[in-house]
Amino acid sequence: NTVRKIAPLRVDILINGETGVGKELWAHAIHCEEERISNKKKPFVTVNCAAIPANLLESELFGYKEGAFTGAIRGGRLGKFQLADGGTIFLDEIGDMPLPMQAKILRVLQEREVESLGSSAPEPVNIRVVAATNRNLKQMVKEGAFRADLYYRLNVINFNIPPLREHPEDIPLLTQHILSQLYHKTGIYKRMNQEGLDLLGQFSWPGNVRQLYYIIERAIIKT
Repeated sequence: NTVRKIAPLRVDILINGETGVGKELWAHAIHCEEERISNKKKPFVTVNCAAIPANLLESELFGYKEGAFTGAIRGGRLGKFQLADGGTIFLDEIGDMPLPMQAKILRVLQEREVESLGSSAPEPVNIRVVAATNRNLKQMVKEGAFRADLYYRLNVINFNIPPLREHPEDIPLLTQHILSQLYHKTGIYKRMNQEGLDLLGQFSWPGNVRQLYYIIERAIIKT
C-alpha cells in the first residue's frame, strides 16, 4: 500500500534490510508501479556501490567527456545518472560508498543535476533515487563513516524489509513462486509437499529469500 501511495510522487527512498531479503525487488516494484500509473516505459538503472572501485565510481555515475582523462573513449560516455534520466536509479550497498562520493550524490539529490568529468557545466536529470543497504547507516553517521546530511536526505521515506525468519508464514507462497520461476528457467516441473514446506519453515534462513531460492534450485536439480 505504501508503494502504491509513493510511486507517483517520485520521492527518493532508502531501503534497509539484511542481505538476501529482496531490496532490489522492492526497488523494481516501486519503479514498475510508477510505470503502471504513468502508462509509460521508463529506464531502471542499477549501481552496486560496493562492486565498483572507488577510482572508477565517479566516471561510472556521472560519465565523462572526450579527453577528460587518459584512456577516455572517443565521444565520451554517459554515466548511470544520465542513463536513468526520466526513470529510477537504484544505488545498492550505498553504505559502502566513499565519503567524497557521498558529497557528490547529495548534490545530485538536492539540485537534480550532474556534472560529467571534463564538463564545464552541469546538466539537469529527472530521476528517482532508490538507495539500499544492509548496514546501520545511523550508527555509521555517529562514527563519521557516512554523511549525516545524505542520510537525512535519503531517509525521508524508509522501507525496512524484515528478514525471512520473521515471516515464515510467507515461505509456502515464496516457494510456489520460486518453483514457477525455476520451471521457466530450467523446464523442470516440481512441486513441494507439506513435509518439505514444514522443514523449510523450521530453518532460520540467514541468507533470507536469496538462500531459499538457491536451496530450492539445488533441490529440483538433484531430485
